[in-house]
Amino acid sequence: MMRKLKIALALAAATLGSHAAMAALAIGAKAPDFTTRGAQAGKTFTLTLSHQLKRGPVVLYFFPKAFTPGCSAEAREFAEHIEDFRKAGATVIGMSADPVDDLVAFSTKECAGKFAVASAGPAIVSGYDVALKMRPGMTDRTSYVIAPSGRIAFVHSEMSYAGHVKSTLAAVQAMQQK
Repeated sequence: MMRKLKIALALAAATLGSHAAMAALAIGAKAPDFTTRGAQAGKTFTLTLSHQLKRGPVVLYFFPKAFTPGCSAEAREFAEHIEDFRKAGATVIGMSADPVDDLVAFSTKECAGKFAVASAGPAIVSGYDVALKMRPGMTDRTSYVIAPSGRIAFVHSEMSYAGHVKSTLAAVQAMQQK
């Protein structure tokens, strides 16, 4: 069964042209667990990755800065497709180096209250190797699909937000079929 999952994910990645050039975590690597503060629908809470993985795969997408044009467009696109992710059994979590106070408003306005966004502190940014080299204090745009086992199942790393939602959704749908 695990072999079939790996084959399906490899096919999905090849078909969609996964862009892993910027991401350090390779498919199959163990995703670093973390606990941080997040917000959903304007309410703050504590988020722990390992707790989220107990419910199924997690799409952990890093974005540079709340309320910038590309990051807002990406959040709205994830919100538009959130039911598709849920049908595939996945949880979507947006991550940035922004403080939680900024993410509270972003979670309501751009995410439409449909999924959590959380603050990626230095340890998380380092663990996922998503520091934006040209802009210290910000993350690059990398989307990870993390299997319930805690292993990276899919990576899309490209500064353009276009394609992150489509590719991660295809990856979680491929996981569901197994």
